[in-house]
Amino acid sequence: MIELDHLVAGYERLAITPALCGTLERGSMTAIVGANGCGKSTLLKTLAGFLPPVSGVLRWQPSRPTIGWLAQRHALESQFPLTVQDVVCMGCWPRISLFRGINRDARKRAAQGLERVGLTAMARETIDTLSGGQFQRMLFARVWVQNAPLVMLDEPFTGIDEITSQILMEQLVDMHREGQTILAVLHDSERVARYFPQTLRLGEKAAQWGASDQSQRTVEVCSA
Repeated sequence: MIELDHLVAGYERLAITPALCGTLERGSMTAIVGANGCGKSTLLKTLAGFLPPVSGVLRWQPSRPTIGWLAQRHALESQFPLTVQDVVCMGCWPRISLFRGINRDARKRAAQGLERVGLTAMARETIDTLSGGQFQRMLFARVWVQNAPLVMLDEPFTGIDEITSQILMEQLVDMHREGQTILAVLHDSERVARYFPQTLRLGEKAAQWGASDQSQRTVEVCSA
């Protein structure tokens, strides 16, 4: 799905990541890990198209798909006068007419998304009333409703309790089983080893990309 040819991510021509070579396969489930400041979020934003590469090439095969995006919690504004249902319904916009608005089928799918994350009772609450865990559940429901071929998540479990994290992790596993490609920036090595078959580990001068199972040696993909 995504081919990286000596891709370097960073800001304003300042390289942060090492050069990366490899392929993110369709239907894969990959965790991006590494020390703080190594460029995990920067790489994810580059792959999503929010930042241009510092150098190297990113190729989509056969073409760039719709991307389901879940940013870090602190990057989102919670003061808009929107309801939980409003936010989840936003995931339906790529498939419905702007002029016709949210139809019955879209609202039904949004209701299913809220049910999956345990927020049905809060559908009409405004988002400023949500706790951190509830807010993250809402965002997962929106991503699920979108049903994008490729889902990218930036530290989706940071700042939420373990029960909520497990509920949302199970949603990710279900999405992967249904054929969606998952790429997530994570810190929890235990969660990565348990749920993510592939890991891209960023270092200062090189990266490793391969099976998360530690009994299999990961492969250095290329050096800077």
